[in-house]
Amino acid sequence: MSKRVLITGIGGAIGTHMMAHVMNNTDWHIVGTDSFRHKGYTSRVAEMLSVHPDWADRLTVITHDLTVPFHLPEKKKIDHVDYIINLASLSDVAASIDHPAWFIQNNVAVMTNVLELAREIKPLTFIQFSTDEVYGPTPRNSKGHSEWSIPLPSNPYSASKASQEMIGIAYWRSYDVPLIITSTMNNFGEMQAPSKYPSMIQEKVLADETVQVHVSSDGEMGTRYYLHSRNAADATLFLLRETTPHLHTPGEIDMPDRYNIVGDAQVDNLQLAKIIAKLLDKELKYELVDFHSDQPGHDLHYGLDGSKLAGLGWKPPVTFEDSMRSVIEWTIDHPEWQL
Repeated sequence: MSKRVLITGIGGAIGTHMMAHVMNNTDWHIVGTDSFRHKGYTSRVAEMLSVHPDWADRLTVITHDLTVPFHLPEKKKIDHVDYIINLASLSDVAASIDHPAWFIQNNVAVMTNVLELAREIKPLTFIQFSTDEVYGPTPRNSKGHSEWSIPLPSNPYSASKASQEMIGIAYWRSYDVPLIITSTMNNFGEMQAPSKYPSMIQEKVLADETVQVHVSSDGEMGTRYYLHSRNAADATLFLLRETTPHLHTPGEIDMPDRYNIVGDAQVDNLQLAKIIAKLLDKELKYELVDFHSDQPGHDLHYGLDGSKLAGLGWKPPVTFEDSMRSVIEWTIDHPEWQL
C-alpha cells in the first residue's frame, strides 16, 4: 500500500525540492502545509506541477499557519500519514538578529504544534530537519561537529532551531514520538530566495556588479559546506526507507536517532564566487568586506562530520559543482525567477 507523508513548509526552497524528490522516487501521496506568508511561495509548487501535472493526483496542499494548532477540517484533510518531515521554520540569520522574539516564538510554536499533531496521528517516523548552526562555529578546516556535539548557537535563528530539537526530544521521551533529527548545512537550489548568497552572487556577476565577499577583521575567509536541496531530500528519503527510529526505553538514559547530512565540498566565500563566475563564463569583480566585527551572531565557519550517515551507505548523488551548474543553467533559462 502506498505511503502518505506530511511535508511542512512545502512552499519553501527546500520543501519544494523535498516534494519533487519524493514524487520522482516513490508512489507516495504527499500532504503539504505552508502558511505562504514568509518565504514559502505557491509559485514554487505551481512550477513543479507545470512540469509534472500527473503529480497533482498525489498531492494535497493545505494553507495553514503552524504557529496555531491544526483544526478539525485540516486534520481530516491530513488524515493518516506514515511519515512527517518537518521543514517549516523561519530561517534567515540576519532577520532573526533584527527580530529575535518573533523568530524564537514562531519556531517554538511551529515545532510544538506539529508535535501535537504527531501525538494524535502517530506516524512511523517524524523527521525534524535541523541545521549545523545549532552547534555554533567550527575552527577552519576542522572535521566538523559530530552528532550530539554541545549546542552553542550564536544567533536567535540557530537558538530557535536548537529549541525545536529539545522540544522534539521531550516529546520523544514523554510521548513516544518516533523522532529522527537531521542536521544539514547551507542548502541551495533552483527557485531559491534572492537573499541567499549563491543567488546574490549570480545576480551580481550577471549584472557586472561587484560582489562583496565577507571576511573577518584579520582577513580570514568564511567557509561553508553547500548542499543542493535534492541531495538533502535524497538523504531524508534514504533515512525513511533504510532506518527505523529508536524509541525511548523507559528508565534508560538514551537518545533519539540523529544524523548529519553533509555535502561533498567545503568552500570559502571567495571560492564560491569564483566557481559561480566561472560557470557563468563571466569575470568576477569583488571586494573583501569585514562583516564579522560588528556582526558577532554570524559565524565564520560551519562544519559537520558526515561519517555516520556515510557509514550507512549514503552519499550525495550529485556533486557540488554539478549541482551549482544545474542551478545556474536553470535560472538563466527561467528569467522569471531572477531578480
